[in-house]
Amino acid sequence: MKKISFIIFALFISGLAAQAQVVQQYANLPFDNNIAQDFQFAEHTNQEMAMTSYDKDPLAHALVLKEFGRAAISSNGNTTPLTFDYHIKIKLFDKQALDRGSIELPVYIQDNGSYEEIRLTSVEAITMYTDDKGVFKEININPDSIRIVKKNQHLNVVKFNMPGMRPGCIIEYRYSLESPYLDKFRTWEFQSDIPKLSSEYEVHIPKVFGYNISLRGTLKLTKDTAVVEKNCFESTDIRSDCAVEDYMIKDIPAYKPEPFASSPKNYMSALYFQLTNSTELNNYATLNQSFQKDEAVDWSHADNTLRYHDNFGDQLNKKSFFKDKLNPVLAGATDSLDKAKAIYYFIKNSIKNNNLNSIYADEGVKKAFENHTGNVADINLALTDALKMAELNAEPVLISTRDNGMVNDLYPAITEFNYVIVMLNVKGATYLLDAADPLLPFGMLNYQDLNGRGRVIPIVRPSYWVDINTGQKKANTYTIDLTLDENGEISGTANHYAVSYAAYEKRQQIKNYASTDDYVKNIASGLPGVTLAKTAIGGVDSIEMPVSEVFNIAVASAGNSVSVDPFMFNTIGTNPFQSNTRSTPVDFGMPSVMRLSLTIHLPANYTIDNAPQNLTMNLPNNGGGYATTFESDNNTITYSQILRLNKPVYSVEEYSFLKPFFDQVVDSEKVKFTFKKK
Repeated sequence: MKKISFIIFALFISGLAAQAQVVQQYANLPFDNNIAQDFQFAEHTNQEMAMTSYDKDPLAHALVLKEFGRAAISSNGNTTPLTFDYHIKIKLFDKQALDRGSIELPVYIQDNGSYEEIRLTSVEAITMYTDDKGVFKEININPDSIRIVKKNQHLNVVKFNMPGMRPGCIIEYRYSLESPYLDKFRTWEFQSDIPKLSSEYEVHIPKVFGYNISLRGTLKLTKDTAVVEKNCFESTDIRSDCAVEDYMIKDIPAYKPEPFASSPKNYMSALYFQLTNSTELNNYATLNQSFQKDEAVDWSHADNTLRYHDNFGDQLNKKSFFKDKLNPVLAGATDSLDKAKAIYYFIKNSIKNNNLNSIYADEGVKKAFENHTGNVADINLALTDALKMAELNAEPVLISTRDNGMVNDLYPAITEFNYVIVMLNVKGATYLLDAADPLLPFGMLNYQDLNGRGRVIPIVRPSYWVDINTGQKKANTYTIDLTLDENGEISGTANHYAVSYAAYEKRQQIKNYASTDDYVKNIASGLPGVTLAKTAIGGVDSIEMPVSEVFNIAVASAGNSVSVDPFMFNTIGTNPFQSNTRSTPVDFGMPSVMRLSLTIHLPANYTIDNAPQNLTMNLPNNGGGYATTFESDNNTITYSQILRLNKPVYSVEEYSFLKPFFDQVVDSEKVKFTFKKK
């Protein structure tokens, strides 16, 4: 593995006087008259200042008046930097919008196992408002208020707060960045969580470079023009024209996320750029010595890039490192699956996750194991090596987590992946493993991992796609047994049995509390009229086992009647699907089943006052179902419910069935059993 070199971060922020002259990387280029120009800084209209709301979205707290960006690959001596200018002006309507003035600019990120310097070359910011006396004011940012904050070992951000903000003001800022890495061409997000009047992006790309450019989302481009810029790029003996493309969308609605939807990145209208092999150059390193390419024409090129990468493929040749270390680990293993499980927990317990996601190892397999800490790739590449050392069929799988969005599988885009897991084939079965999550049992992935498809990267065979699906459900079972005595007091036990993903989620919940007592107190606080006494919780620290909970409960009576809520421990409460239409698939992550069984023993002098009707309904296409059953016999009543969602994802077309289905489930859960004296 190459030694990681630390590049000293250089940040230049000029004084207020110098800020009036923004760095302009394109001043000497022979612009065509059709090429877009940035809008003037610190200009406003009376109409903009007087706005109190946006007529096309009256509930919007803020509105982007103008947004402009420009990205270009230029020549700068012996390097080929990617420059990026950004300029935005936002109207803030009310107090809820004031957080728009807290700005964070990433300027230093990890890339391909080495450090990338993204240099901030200029910043300007101003707030414009009308004061209480009707006098127009403007406040420029104080350069001393701009600070660098270290997020983690691989990320610094420049932070600043817009000055003098108040409801009704306009904030405006612009900045310029310079990066040496051409495979990180700036994505342009036309759409965000607030509406925009216009958003425009201009890109300058020398013809010696090739990019796949894709527009995601449903919005159509208002403007899409391209012109040729002659002799715009020159480096050593290379000279090239540039393609200058101008993209714009006007009257952009805010993206409003829907419940149980995957990442907004999958649906917001945005331009994405994926670097491919040059049309004229075989190696970009001739233009920039620090450039490590992740681009490829096809997956065979991408496979080779990964196989020979110091922080990926080279780390998969470390299996001999684990030879002696596995002897005590495998001493009690009787077959290949037992060996795989023993190795999985060995690696999980040996390397602590430092909470940094990457497809590339940070410390390297050996160092991460010896120091007992590493990033996701360190851990799961170490797991791959250890499994291979035991002669098990294991391969790394590149994935994109939910918050990172779906991968575009139309072309090889290594940079769109941000996480690596392991695929194991053993005893005729396939398991997907992630040893970086301390609460995951063997053969499970966490919710963030469950995101479309992943790319398996064998060392000697071609890579291929695989569905990221563990085949496991979220299963909850509630069993409540209560007795009503002649004095109107109800007491008994409630048992909860959580299996698979339900157990994983329950462990996460319990681990968030200082003790199980605090956890139980929190449950009791949400159960008015119910007292929780002695409790027993099992399986929390045994992640292969279900989690079991046993509560002794008492329900308060009210005179001659007493009520019991069958769904006191688990209820949907409100239908999460309120809209009559749906634009994105409903994504639960995994199938689920919830079972409830309630038994109540009655004395001779009490009777139930409101017996519910039995209900059965099913979703089409074997999508699931819901059923309730009520029975009464010899002073004992029983009530059961089962809710099954058989699919992890339901299509937009299936939403028309899903919404009324949940309406009926919610109505059914409103039942409360009331008992009165005869």
